[in-house]
Amino acid sequence: FSELLWNQVRVWFLYAQKKIRDIQEKEATEYIAQARRQFHFESNQRTCNMTVLSMLPPLREAVVAQLNSETLTALLKTKPANKLEIWEDLKIISFTRTIVAVYSTCMLVVLLRVQLNIIGGYLYLDNSVGKSITNPLAPADVQQQYLSSIQHLLGDGLNELITVVKRAVQRSLGSVSLKQSLSLLELEQQLSWIRAEVESDSERPMSRFLLADDENALAEQVSGEARPRRRSLMNNNRDVCAARSGVPDFGTILNICLNRAFSLLLDNLAEFFRPPPGDSAPNSAPDSLAAVSLPLAKIVPIINGQINSICSETPSLFVQDLLLNDQVKEFAANVYESFSTPQELQK
Repeated sequence: FSELLWNQVRVWFLYAQKKIRDIQEKEATEYIAQARRQFHFESNQRTCNMTVLSMLPPLREAVVAQLNSETLTALLKTKPANKLEIWEDLKIISFTRTIVAVYSTCMLVVLLRVQLNIIGGYLYLDNSVGKSITNPLAPADVQQQYLSSIQHLLGDGLNELITVVKRAVQRSLGSVSLKQSLSLLELEQQLSWIRAEVESDSERPMSRFLLADDENALAEQVSGEARPRRRSLMNNNRDVCAARSGVPDFGTILNICLNRAFSLLLDNLAEFFRPPPGDSAPNSAPDSLAAVSLPLAKIVPIINGQINSICSETPSLFVQDLLLNDQVKEFAANVYESFSTPQELQK
């Protein structure tokens, strides 16, 4: 009896040891997989940041080409007869191009976070242990065509954005005399009015500036077998931007970026509204934003030059603040998580 009991104990002991080893091996495997995915995610975010910085020069060039204030400033130096008319045009173009630069930079930051984290998630799955590389989720040609859709933001999307912003600037500032003085507080109010009009069309969301309405033409550029995969990527892209994918609202994240970006713009402008040295104006007073006023004619060139700090490929504080924003990073993590899980293989 004792020998039988001992054998049973030994069997249960060996069974328990095996179970413990299995659990330990499973935990170790899961830990390694999680660490590997975290490493891949962090590497992907660095790629996102570098891609944003590389896209800022062509974005700035596209904005400047459409809203060329330099031609107007050159004309003013010739002292033309229609000087006032040129100044009025310069006023509208300067405000339009800076506001467009803010909008388009924020859109670029958030859209690339979506695109590169969808692709990053698929690449993680494609390179997972046991995943066949003969039928990848994101073939190289599909990746290239998918990422090329960003050109809409630099092309037709940007043109439409310029039209919408310019109309709002004209309505807000068109009747404001160049001789009229504005405080920073009043300038902030003008920007708020312009933003309200630009973002007021609830039936046509901001994503219209980011994504072409007809993706089928772009899909046709990909080889026949890869066409469904590209269409799937674009559908995922559109679903995230329309908040239909289960990740946090794209529009909310874009709005967070816009709020921060316009706040940073005002911080830059505030440097020009400081009282002269020795002035007794109460800098720390609640109404200090209204303490200094400048004629609109002096504000125009200040506004006009802001695009160089907004769309700067060297990591300016403006761009860095957007790239390192905690909510943007959390959004990126959620997108990556959604598209780097094995369930995506079934879609």
